[in-house]
Amino acid sequence: MRKMNLRDANQQFSRLVREVEETGETIQILRRGEPAAELRPVRNPDRKLTTAQEAALKSILDTAHRVRAKSSGRKMTRDEMHER
Repeated sequence: MRKMNLRDANQQFSRLVREVEETGETIQILRRGEPAAELRPVRNPDRKLTTAQEAALKSILDTAHRVRAKSSGRKMTRDEMHER
């Protein structure tokens, strides 16, 4: 999750909305260094994933299944997931 301060988010709001809509990434807005709000995409069941998004999701799920099988039930860390 990306974080940015309120002033920067305010100045770039339209661009951030487009970015969140396209990437599906959530952006946490900070006020005085503390979380104040989150900008996240609307979950629309009718929305289709792009080919790149489908490939990325498949890769993540395949990796999770492989690591889970090897780990004997141990949860995978975020770093382990991104290494693959």
